[in-house]
Amino acid sequence: MTSSQQGIIAAGHPKTVEAGQHILEMGGNAFDAACASVLAAFVVESTLCSPGGGGFLLAHTKEKVNKLYDFFCQTPRQKKPLQHLDFYPVYLNFGGAIQEFHIGLGSIATPGAIKGVYEAHRELGRLPFREVIQPAINYARNGFTFTSFNAFSLQLLDGIMTVHPDSRKVYAPLGNLLKAGDSCYMNDLAYSLTQLAEEGLRSFYEDNIAGEIIKDLSDGGHLIIEDLQEYQVIPRQPLKISYRGYEIITNPPPSSGGILMAFALKVLEEIDLKNLEYQSSEHIEILAKVMALTNSARQEGYDQNIYQNSIETQFLDPEFISEHLNKWGSTTHISVMDREGNAASVTVSNGEGSGYTIPRTGIMLNNMLGEADLNPSGFHQWPTAQRLSSMMSPTMILKDGEPLFVLGSGGSNRIRTAILQVISNLIDFGQSLDRAISNPRIHWENNILNIEPLPESIVNALTLPPTTEVCHWQETNLFFGGVHGVGLTSQGQLCGAGDYRRHGVAG
Repeated sequence: MTSSQQGIIAAGHPKTVEAGQHILEMGGNAFDAACASVLAAFVVESTLCSPGGGGFLLAHTKEKVNKLYDFFCQTPRQKKPLQHLDFYPVYLNFGGAIQEFHIGLGSIATPGAIKGVYEAHRELGRLPFREVIQPAINYARNGFTFTSFNAFSLQLLDGIMTVHPDSRKVYAPLGNLLKAGDSCYMNDLAYSLTQLAEEGLRSFYEDNIAGEIIKDLSDGGHLIIEDLQEYQVIPRQPLKISYRGYEIITNPPPSSGGILMAFALKVLEEIDLKNLEYQSSEHIEILAKVMALTNSARQEGYDQNIYQNSIETQFLDPEFISEHLNKWGSTTHISVMDREGNAASVTVSNGEGSGYTIPRTGIMLNNMLGEADLNPSGFHQWPTAQRLSSMMSPTMILKDGEPLFVLGSGGSNRIRTAILQVISNLIDFGQSLDRAISNPRIHWENNILNIEPLPESIVNALTLPPTTEVCHWQETNLFFGGVHGVGLTSQGQLCGAGDYRRHGVAG
């Protein structure tokens, strides 16, 4: 959709968008709106994100300054013996694929979401923080109507979201899970957000809430008080690459999603797609091979070198890319642009949630130490006191230094392939933002090619290595991510599109 208002926002829930638009109408800028939307998402998209998780905010200011705020989760300063950990598997059924995650007190990493939003707003926002947080407080205190996607997500995560009695009273107040159309109230979270508005960060990172976290995690978890007290938001220079004359900026290492997507784009750039029929068998084969080569390069040149200072230069070196060309054979996102030229791309996540809710706060902590894709060397092998790597990839496409499109996605390890395909749809095939996001996607991993609904004739005509298993989904699914984007039309109008796979909206 296009907008004639003060800006445009795309996100995963109508109330998330409403919060940001309210702040824009009050005179806030894109960063005020982005922070208000994130805080609102902690309430109305609480199965996907939480103040107890982490994320990234990619900012482009009207002065053409690009900056990445890294407030993702940090590994603890100490490791407890495995026999003393509360750490166990759960299995989530996406309908066409079952994925294993680990939860429990031993899966919790140091959260950064609250501090990240607070500090990004302090540096870039215009309105008082108490005004920016007010929509979220109102939704939590006065209630909001559960959407069908809220209900679907809750049912998917039932074994996590209702483990703790404090979360059961929110999501199953009468004994049964909330359904679409039900009202959801989060009074404890309303109180916690009000404390944040009035007292700042001290309660969460130093005083009452911090003390409760450390007391409860003393048996079964890793965190100690110093993990919370010494957590820092890290400002970073965004990773920047060129792609067919456009400038792409995204999340840099130690996060993995941005650089792996950049590698895939540089490989794709070597292929002439001009005369290729969109989503033909040949096109699908090319995308699958690009994804396979990227995964191969990741194993060979990235996973064991994540924390090297020069990893971007090494991994995106043209010779390294050429070597691989020769082998050719619970997360949510918010995108914002305002009419002043500011843009924000924010991805936040709580993983699937650890199952532990801080008593009397309404805040469930993350399970980032139980996410397989964030722990490529295996569980419990993480270095202490290090920023965890992430697949989250808030991204912008710039032309002549100005933001043309702002996008990002949820979807665990499908984030980078979802954004890769949307960028290619926009640049290589000249599609509208809405069509670029809504068209069927694929994802290749571990010799399995997952394909959203396409004609059987195209799928049957694919020429793939004999080791590749094809999983042809019968309907589109949130498994393939949720890309929410905003941008400019060819006439220079603000436009936005939410991914219908996650009931995304724009306005």
